[in-house]
This record gives sequence, structure tokens and C-alpha cells, in this order.
Amino acid sequence: MYISQQIAAITVSNVLSGRNLTLALSDALKSYPVATPQQRGAAADLSYGTLRFYGEVNAYITQLLEKPLSNEHITALLLVALYQLLHDKADNFTVVNQAVKAASYAKPKWAKGLVNGVLRNFLRQKDILAEAIKNDEVALYSYPQWWINRLKSQYLPAWQSILEIGNQHPPMTLRVNARKSSAQEYCQLLARQNIEATQLGAQAVMLNRPLPVEQIPGFADGVVSVQDYGAQLAAHLLDLQPNMRVLDACAAPGGKTGHILELCDVSLTSLDNDVSRLSRVESNLKRLNLKANLLLGDAATWKADKSFDRILADVPCTASGIVRRHVDIKWLRREADLVSFSQQQSLILQQLWQLLAKGGKLLYVTCSIFNEENQQQIDRFLLKNQDATQYPIILTNELDKNIQIQHGQLIPTSQHDGLFYALLQKN
Repeated sequence: MYISQQIAAITVSNVLSGRNLTLALSDALKSYPVATPQQRGAAADLSYGTLRFYGEVNAYITQLLEKPLSNEHITALLLVALYQLLHDKADNFTVVNQAVKAASYAKPKWAKGLVNGVLRNFLRQKDILAEAIKNDEVALYSYPQWWINRLKSQYLPAWQSILEIGNQHPPMTLRVNARKSSAQEYCQLLARQNIEATQLGAQAVMLNRPLPVEQIPGFADGVVSVQDYGAQLAAHLLDLQPNMRVLDACAAPGGKTGHILELCDVSLTSLDNDVSRLSRVESNLKRLNLKANLLLGDAATWKADKSFDRILADVPCTASGIVRRHVDIKWLRREADLVSFSQQQSLILQQLWQLLAKGGKLLYVTCSIFNEENQQQIDRFLLKNQDATQYPIILTNELDKNIQIQHGQLIPTSQHDGLFYALLQKN
């Protein structure tokens, strides 16, 4: 266990210094090439779990230490071990013992004794410490205070449930390729292989227990793809017709690109400003045996020779609606980021509008739950563009009736992430 704790501590320390969790974990794992698959998997779980509940765990650390430690790695190791003592199923004695062992490999000689003392002190005073932070909202919900305050102002009375959903493990939802099967047929296939699943939408199937993609029946053959249920609405809302010219702006990693082509024979251009991410779109299309015109370009400045009948504008955002998948976002985002993202979204939306044919439709999408990036953004756009009309988001599939959507905003639930949709038509 101590190797997993060490890897997780390195990861957590780097994330709290400003690094992306995926990259930080990848680099930390490279530092321990001899780690077993089990140790690597445990390290990932500890990293995600510690960051998921960082607000709570850090509140305990603050009480247990007389002053912040100058050694970031030992602080992170304490965070990881405390997360385990609070939320993991591992035996308390084992957690403490292994954390002390991990600390013994650290350079400061005092680390071993400090880690032992802090963790045992926590176990002795757990109830007293819990009482002291019971009114601390950052500790209670494990989100920054500014984030909590914004949800309070926007989502009364649902703000608490939204925060709680964001701290759950995300569901694993598949999109069934309509060209190869149906959701009902695929559920029957899963049942024959003793894999429990639930059909959610037209092509959406949620696994009761997540599986590695290589173990998902039909994944390698393009029968299914991994995609959130809420995100699967996008291709349907575009109202696609055969032979239309369609632009998927900000296309990577290609989930919506693939879905569009699965649903309709259109001439699709997929645009992204990152070469490596664009290669992921290419890889996904190859697995699905589908083709699109992949182009490298910035949606805020890119120009085309001909206009498009449909445009999907899945714009960069704070990603506040998908925090259970990207737990580092809560601690990497700053309130000021709302302004910068909003400005970028405005530029992209205005530029893409110039590429839309008269009578065409543009679907604006974010994976955010902050109104500044969503309807407020659309309201400002409508004031500037008199040739634009916003239409209500109507879900016509009977299976979609359980989706919680309010004026285009999908409220995150146990079945889907939090996304925003706005459908605009050029008059």
C-alpha cells in the first residue's frame, strides 16, 4: 500500500501546485515503473479520492498541524492517508503503518515521526475535530467557497444535491452505434454475458458496474462508444438531414463527431486547435469506420469557403458540470476563470455564426453549470445578433423524460453530467 500512497502523494502535490490530474498521475506512475497493476490502480483511486474530498481532508489537516508544512510531499502524503481513514475501507492500523513506511523514504528525517503522530492524533480526536468543522461549508461539501456561493445563488433549493452529485463516482454510459445495433439489442447482448445494464435513452446504455474499455463487448468493433448520456443529446438536437454540410467546432476527443455520423449521412468537418487531441478524433472515427474532414484550426478565428447548414459549438468552459469525472477542476479553477472563458466563448460563438447558412441551426454546448457561461452568454449574443432566434430544447424521445433540464440546463444527476444546450437558428 505504501507505494500506492507515495504515487498518490506525488500526484496530489502536483495537482495542488496547478497541474492537470491526468498528466500528474501519468508522470507519478512513471516514477515507479516496478509498481504492479494493482498498486497503480490503487494509486489512481487514492489520487482521485483525495482530490474529490480535498476540502474536507484539508480542514482536518489544518487543525492537526500547528502551521502549514514547508514540505509539500509530506503534506500530500498526510492528505492521502487521512482520505483513507475517512473514506477508504482499509484498516486504520494498516493505513497508518503504511503511511509511516512511505514517510520513512522521504528525505526529511522528521517526516516519519510527524506522519505517525498526526494520523494517530486524528484517530484519537476524530469526533472532536469533526465537531469543530461541522459548519465549514468547504469542509462539508469539498468545493471552494466561491463555487458553493454561486450554486446557492443560481440553484435554490437544489444546490446541495448538485454538490453532492459532483462528489459521487461517475456512471459509465455507452452510446450504441445506430448503424450497427440498437440500445435494446445491445442490452440483450450484455445480459447474455451477465453484464448488468440499464437503457437510458435512444442509444444510451448505463453499465451497473464500470468496465475497462477493452472488456466492453463490441467496443473494439465500433458497436459502442463511451459517452455521457447528457452529451448524447447533442447530435439529436442538431436536427440533421442527409447531405447537410455540418461543422463540429472544438471537436476533440470526437464523441459528438462520431455520434453525428452514426445518425446521418452528412458532409462533416471536425475542427480542433490541438494536434494531439485531433488525433484522438481520428482514432475514434477509425474504430467506428466513419470519415470526416479533420482540420486544425481555432474556432474563434477559423474561416471557411462555404457556409454550413448545422454547426455544433461545443465551446471551452470551466467544465463545472463534469467535476465527478475531473475532480481536479474544483481546485484548479478560479472564480476569475469565468470571465476568461466567457470572453473566449463569445468570440467563438460570434465567429461561428458568420459560417452558418441562412436558415441553418447552431447548437451551443457547454459542460458547465454556471449561468455566466450558459444562458447569460446566449442572452448577450441575441442582443448583438438580430438575425438569431433561440428555440426551446425539446426532448422528444420517451426514454429521455427523466432528464432534468431547465431552460437548456441539464442538472447533473446520477445518470448524466451537467451540460447546457442552446439551439439558435439564423433567420
